[in-house]
Amino acid sequence: MNKSNVILCGFMGCGKSTVGKRLSKITGRPFVDMDYYIEEKSNMTVKEIFEKYGEAYFRDLEYNTAVELAQKDNMIISAGGGTLLFERNVQALSQTGTIVLLNVSLSTLRYRLRNDTKRPLLQRPDKNKAMAEMYEQRMPLYTRAADITVRGAKPPVKVCMDICKRLSIPMVKSPRTHTSAQL
Repeated sequence: MNKSNVILCGFMGCGKSTVGKRLSKITGRPFVDMDYYIEEKSNMTVKEIFEKYGEAYFRDLEYNTAVELAQKDNMIISAGGGTLLFERNVQALSQTGTIVLLNVSLSTLRYRLRNDTKRPLLQRPDKNKAMAEMYEQRMPLYTRAADITVRGAKPPVKVCMDICKRLSIPMVKSPRTHTSAQL
């Protein structure tokens, strides 16, 4: 079976969406952020889905999305932070894709997510403790699901170049494009 999709995984805030968008531009492949895809299809934010229907309902939507996206070719897919914690999602996505873990330290994630208000699992008074517990629980599962791991704390363009090199994906556009105002 052709493994042409690139599935980006990792803890919330590791850069999956940022890297995915940049990777899409430099490879010419379409990009799908699973969380945004679910939001568009349900006309609700992830936070609203969690509040109205609960996490189990959201995880079912996530699985259906994983199965649907696994039918596509040559995509860059940003998996939600919890997507690959579930073996059924790993199996669906890994059939047609290479799972790439963006590995970022907990301290970097804390800094990146310090002002976050949209991620339902972080909306708690003990945010730092909750993040540490989730990180400890999730990282071994991400590592087990991943085909390759890249350092996600580097600048997004460098992360993209690492992924392209490791997966032998040709770049159709220079990763360093500048407007005249930036030069």
